[in-house]
Amino acid sequence: MPFPTLPMLLQSALTERGYLEPTPVQAAVLEPETAGRDLLVSAQTGSGKTVAYGLAMAPELIGEAERLPAAGAPLALVVAPTRELALQVKAELAWLLAAAGGRVVSCVGGMDPVAERRELARGVHVVVGTPGRLRDHLERGNLKPDALRVVVLDEADEMLDLGFREELEAILDATPAERRTLLFSATVPRGIAALAKSYQRDALRIEATTQGEQHGDIDYRATLIAPHEVERAVVNVLRLEDPRIAMVFCATRATVNRLHANLTERGFAAVALSGELSQAERTRALQNLRDGRARVCVATDVAARGIDLPDLGLVIHAELPRDPETLLHRSGRTGRAGRKGVSTLLVPYNRRRTADRLLLEARVRATWTPAPTPEAIRARDGERIAAQVATLAEEEVSEDDLTLARSLLEGRTAETLAAALVRTLRAPLPAPEELSDVSERPARRETPAQGERGEATEGVWFHMDVGRDGNADPRWLLPFLCRRGHVTRQEIGRIRILGNETQFEVASYAAARFAAAARKAEGENAEIRVEPMAHPAPGAAPRGPKHRPGASRPGPRPGAARPAYRARG
Repeated sequence: MPFPTLPMLLQSALTERGYLEPTPVQAAVLEPETAGRDLLVSAQTGSGKTVAYGLAMAPELIGEAERLPAAGAPLALVVAPTRELALQVKAELAWLLAAAGGRVVSCVGGMDPVAERRELARGVHVVVGTPGRLRDHLERGNLKPDALRVVVLDEADEMLDLGFREELEAILDATPAERRTLLFSATVPRGIAALAKSYQRDALRIEATTQGEQHGDIDYRATLIAPHEVERAVVNVLRLEDPRIAMVFCATRATVNRLHANLTERGFAAVALSGELSQAERTRALQNLRDGRARVCVATDVAARGIDLPDLGLVIHAELPRDPETLLHRSGRTGRAGRKGVSTLLVPYNRRRTADRLLLEARVRATWTPAPTPEAIRARDGERIAAQVATLAEEEVSEDDLTLARSLLEGRTAETLAAALVRTLRAPLPAPEELSDVSERPARRETPAQGERGEATEGVWFHMDVGRDGNADPRWLLPFLCRRGHVTRQEIGRIRILGNETQFEVASYAAARFAAAARKAEGENAEIRVEPMAHPAPGAAPRGPKHRPGASRPGPRPGAARPAYRARG
């Protein structure tokens, strides 16, 4: 048996769930020296720690008996930072202890407290809850702590980050002094160490993950993109990888809402998770992911805390994480319980150094890959369609299907029918996006229209059909050019505003990208024509700024208002 020291009923439950051998953290908490001791455990997200502390508390719950005693006052209390995590822990412990007669109850914010009080009154073995709701039940006398033999703090570092120190201390102060305390935390910062010192006795420190070693089941990748093409890059990464479930992380609610709408419009089955949703809406969104009705979850960092989706195979960082801990926490949503996963950072090329520093501080080695092209996506689609058709061809065919197939072949070739099948299978797939090629961009960015030693050099000149006669305003021109050509301000050089046109210079390394983006005009002022030119008009006196990085830019001419521009011709 894979867990020989456990009661037979728990061994049977683990075998039925497919646990052929313990994970490192599960093996660590079952070592002989852990018996009866307080534990301070650090382990990776998704390492099987819920089952680990379920097994660790088994001696306090069952002892030498074959089954748990009749349900009454709780014997164990598990505190988790979020509703989702608490409900997931309840589900895990419920199947683990079911054969032994265990009864597990949850007490979490957002649920009916009266119903929870009734469940507690019926008798229970294990209570799982969030800090605020558990403290409330303790203070109201609904939760009787006198019989507690073990208390577990799950993801303790997150609970401190979310400001639950006061609630945790109140809960621990209310529990028996002789209890066993198991503290699980991804990291052990100063606050966790202080909590352990105050509320644990001679705790055994267990590190189930080698320090400095990145998660072996997560493939970290980083992709350089143009700053204005984040949403398009998300589309292409989703299309190329085609995971069962993907999670896309954004920094703000507004970005979540915009990206969710964008993906839905393009044909993805997507849900959004942010702090503005009610608990019922969050539960419905997660259930849609688990049932297969949705395949993409767009979320903020806080909204995704504690979420466990077993089939989540891809994490996309649409916006760079704010710190190494956030990078690891986001990425830890995938690569769980021995499954492989991919974590992809979308890095605007002007934030390459920030991304490098983030990866270094997180001790993560990422593979830098080019942004997926439509050609690569279509090729991958072809492989998946071929595999799908091959699987269908191996299935048993009914006589009715054969009769219909023969009628379809009349007057048609097999090749024509196969092509029609391919078109049918391709039709529901969202179209891939054209992305700017930033692979040739130098690691050390040149200054526009300057050589590496700073001497002035010519960039590539373009012109647009709005000039001085149309009240062209330098303060409007520069942002317009950046948006239109997917470049930064530093990549625009000299600007000359003439009578009926404006000439401007683009850094040589960005010129091809600028030209490609400028041809695909969309949105406001899409009618303005922007084209390359052989050279600036000879002898033309510059009327706009002779722009260099860091130079001040003139304001609009007095009385000049930006008109509704029209394309020439």
